[in-house]
Amino acid sequence: MSEESESGMTAAPATTATVLVVEDEEALLLSMAHHLRREGYDVLTADRGDDGLRMARDHDPDVIVLDLMLPGVDGMGVCRALRRDTQVPIIMVTALGGEGDRVAGLDTGADDYLPKPFGMRELLARVRALLRRAPTRQSAPADEDIVESGDLVVNAVRREVRRDGELLRLKPREFELLLFLLRNPGQVLSREHILESVWEHDFNGDARTVDVHMRWLRQKIEPDAANPERIRTVRGSGYLFEG
Repeated sequence: MSEESESGMTAAPATTATVLVVEDEEALLLSMAHHLRREGYDVLTADRGDDGLRMARDHDPDVIVLDLMLPGVDGMGVCRALRRDTQVPIIMVTALGGEGDRVAGLDTGADDYLPKPFGMRELLARVRALLRRAPTRQSAPADEDIVESGDLVVNAVRREVRRDGELLRLKPREFELLLFLLRNPGQVLSREHILESVWEHDFNGDARTVDVHMRWLRQKIEPDAANPERIRTVRGSGYLFEG
């Protein structure tokens, strides 16, 4: 039973997505939970990193909104621990707005970054965007959408990527990025174009976040990430995928 049911809230329908919010600032935690519930989400909350990590493993939420500065275990530690065994979409929330902090959060495994202060409409939009891209927990359609390039095989319905038959573990944003590249081979794609197509309207940060995700993707799909053969950097322009 979720903590909302225990506190007298009406249980959400079985198909409702579950959002776990881990935030130690009580007023902000209550506000986020309130607005998410109004949108129809089943909301779980924790105000410590270790409690949030336990709840994530016990309840298997669809999205996690995770503060960076937390007692117990900080957001980086929680994110790092979760990435060992789950690809649940994570939005990192923090008052530290420097580029280094954003990159560190993304490098740890977060899918999105939301600097404080932020509006609740923006939070809800980012949660919706991550849910759209996350693997569905309902039955997949019978028809499969397969995209291949060399030894790479991507199943867009099952959201599976295999290289030379081996299943690769990609985060939701990495998967969307790879699928976009595969469907646009031989084209020079600017960072802005990639952001508009893959992130759509749910990102307002530095376009260099594309570079971070490209680096992660190269580490997973290139035989030698230091000398990439598939994802080429076109200096001054962006990236090109060799199909």
